[in-house]
Amino acid sequence: MNFLAHLHLAYLADSSLSGNLLADFVRGNPDNSYPAEVVDGIYMHRRIDVMTDNLPEVKQALEWFRPQTRRVAPITLDVMWDHFLSRHWSQLSPQIALPEFVEYAHEQVSLILPDSPPRFVNLNEYLWSERWLERYREMEFIQRVLNGMASRRPKLDALRDSWHDLDQHYAQLEKQFWQFYPQMMAQAKAREL
Repeated sequence: MNFLAHLHLAYLADSSLSGNLLADFVRGNPDNSYPAEVVDGIYMHRRIDVMTDNLPEVKQALEWFRPQTRRVAPITLDVMWDHFLSRHWSQLSPQIALPEFVEYAHEQVSLILPDSPPRFVNLNEYLWSERWLERYREMEFIQRVLNGMASRRPKLDALRDSWHDLDQHYAQLEKQFWQFYPQMMAQAKAREL
């Protein structure tokens, strides 16, 4: 899962959107560094990551990547799941429009920015102003996101090429998303994540 899915599942679970978004920027034990609700969100994010990585649908999707991109396939898939969520938002979350949800998420996350790591603050400058969460529905933007990650981290250069795997297996990936994401939504609503 990437930014949008983590925020969405946190919203459904009535968990901290801030903590769920911040989690990738926090190493080790966060218990004494953030308010309890943010810490709970960090832990929820970590549980979701472990759960998603072990889903049979995700493991099968990893096999569709070529040898030269398989190492970065988990990252690529995280971004792709956000694409499908953004694209099908009105079906999956009809009670709140995506722009309204993004505005709400931005307000929630902004509350912790003064006490957040600089890298997280920097991410937030672009995430909201460039409307990433809404633009994830555009495959051209997904390609731009993958290229941007590859540019910032040379070890992830294969992300540029992983675009071809997504394009080749788009329909299969979309089918996999529909097999697991609604179940995760139900688990979030039941506070089982």
